[in-house]
Amino acid sequence: MAENKKPKKIRIEDYPTFRKDWNKEKIVEKTGHILKEIGALQYQMFAEQKHSLLLVFQGMDASGKDGLTRGLLEYCNPIGIKVKSFKKPTPDEYAHDFLWRVHQAVPAKGEFQVFIRSHYEDILVPTVEGYIPAKTIAQRYRLINDFERLLEHHGTRILKFYLHVSPDVQKERLIERITLKEKHWKHKDGDWETREKTAEYLKVYEKIFQKCGDIPWHIVPSDKNWQKLYFVAEKVLKTLRDMKLKWPELVTEVFNEKNTFNPQS
Repeated sequence: MAENKKPKKIRIEDYPTFRKDWNKEKIVEKTGHILKEIGALQYQMFAEQKHSLLLVFQGMDASGKDGLTRGLLEYCNPIGIKVKSFKKPTPDEYAHDFLWRVHQAVPAKGEFQVFIRSHYEDILVPTVEGYIPAKTIAQRYRLINDFERLLEHHGTRILKFYLHVSPDVQKERLIERITLKEKHWKHKDGDWETREKTAEYLKVYEKIFQKCGDIPWHIVPSDKNWQKLYFVAEKVLKTLRDMKLKWPELVTEVFNEKNTFNPQS
């Protein structure tokens, strides 16, 4: 459970988008070992059915949320893995409270869940675009904190990541969506409009980090995919290890203490 203390104020500009002190060859090799252990522990978590893990990936367009998800789950067993990408709410979702669609997607015991974007979009977008009253937005910060505490109370560990990409790299990636055929499907004209409002979005993100930081946010250097994957994988592995996972004991009525068939079976 998160400690009840005031979160440290985070200024995004104080965090690097690229770590010059990291050796790529060594990091890539280390990441491979980490991913394999994550896969083993994820499967054990599913077998034990006592814990669950929720990863929240936020970031500006083209920060690499989809690619990170693919890389992180490379050695995981599809059984027990869920990925949810949150987009503009549907009319049915709009007809309910803003957390209704989110609560339906949270992990059950034993599950490893990734949110590509999340409930924080319901603060970010309406704040910048201004289509929800400020009073309603202010209430959502408190409601999200209560929601995340509820999940933790039920045994779900939550890791929240902001993928920090530089404006130049983001522009390169957005252009690739236009010039590379295999990336056309990712292109949205609106991404360029959102890019023009980057400063406004970052201001809201910093407010989110402060007001919804009881469960801490991790600012991920995301200009290079190998750095992004390593940073997140390390945090995930530590969390899984901290769960002290155990294989469940045998439960059966077929064998007796002498490992012979029970004649009543």
